[in-house]
Amino acid sequence: MIMKHNWQRHALVVSFNDSAKAAEVYGFAGNSGKVNLEGQLLAGDTKSDTVFVFMHPTSTLQLLPMPMALADAGMHVLCPGSRYPRNDVSLIMEKVALDLGAWIRHAKEELGYSKVVLVGWSGGGSLSLFYQAQAENPTITHTPAGDPVDLTTANLIPADGVVFIAAHLSRAETMTEWLDPSVTDELDPDNRDPKFDIYSDVCPHKAPFDADFIAAFREAQIARNRKITAWCQDMLTELKERNGPEVERAFITHRTMCDVRWLDLSIDPNGRKPDWCYMGVPQTVNVGAVGLARFSTLRSWLSQWSYDLSNAKGPLNAARITKTPVLQIVNGADDAVPATHNPAIREALVTKDQSYIELEGATHYYLGQPELLERCIMSVCDWSRERGLLS
Repeated sequence: MIMKHNWQRHALVVSFNDSAKAAEVYGFAGNSGKVNLEGQLLAGDTKSDTVFVFMHPTSTLQLLPMPMALADAGMHVLCPGSRYPRNDVSLIMEKVALDLGAWIRHAKEELGYSKVVLVGWSGGGSLSLFYQAQAENPTITHTPAGDPVDLTTANLIPADGVVFIAAHLSRAETMTEWLDPSVTDELDPDNRDPKFDIYSDVCPHKAPFDADFIAAFREAQIARNRKITAWCQDMLTELKERNGPEVERAFITHRTMCDVRWLDLSIDPNGRKPDWCYMGVPQTVNVGAVGLARFSTLRSWLSQWSYDLSNAKGPLNAARITKTPVLQIVNGADDAVPATHNPAIREALVTKDQSYIELEGATHYYLGQPELLERCIMSVCDWSRERGLLS
């Protein structure tokens, strides 16, 4: 059993200059000429040379069970926020990488940590792979919309280790696997193709679904993503040709939690429960106001949601990490991360130092599972010590 340590929350702020031509974040932070980032350091009085960094593109993670459990175990834990905390409407993944880079530099140069372990939990997993790939070998100079965001001159400091835990492939790939393919008119979500409307009684296909239907369903999901992507590109071109004050446009994407896996547990099986997803009843989440990509902008869609154009896709970046040790922890009853995702990352990873641990029965948040959470924490600490990342 891990001995519990006392620790405190320390509020942190990191600011740096930003020369964006158009404001994309709300209020003072978008008009001051600076990016102002807020975060929390969870640490006790015991000194440490190592800090575990939990960052998500849009969420703030300092209240989640795992960061707090690591702090309970005596580790120093940094939970930094991006410039898009709890609001991904206009999120640009390339700029989130810059934000994470600013935090890692702050951790090493200002807070005095000699080693940084990047812990990519849930949506932070693909962000961690994206960041580390660009820190090792930067290639990106522009966003998918063509706007300049130069990671090749950003001097991103590589993390000393990466933990990929309860994490999905990427926002773009995961949302596409949950995108409702029955929608035929993006302006009218009630206009639907009944053969793909699996939540409706009129759908002729019922669980368990056959292989041909599943394949057609997946193809239709990708086709819908590509249709929206093409519209975004065309609209951006049109706005540029107008040469007027309108340089961006917001829009709604309806029905983004529709997956045959929620209704048919024989598809990519794990320990999840039926008719359920990590946000609740999938039929309700599919049409709710809170959902992946529900509200977006043209540029943000291309950067974080486009199946073909997003630079932050997990396997793409896993294949570019050649030097850094990577630990994958798979939660066996995860109701947010499909069972196929971690094997795909494992297959794509190039680094020779890679480890893979499965926690049978563990859910996405470890709620009511203190023993499994402790096993997770012990796995991270043991792996870090074995690689000299933690004394």
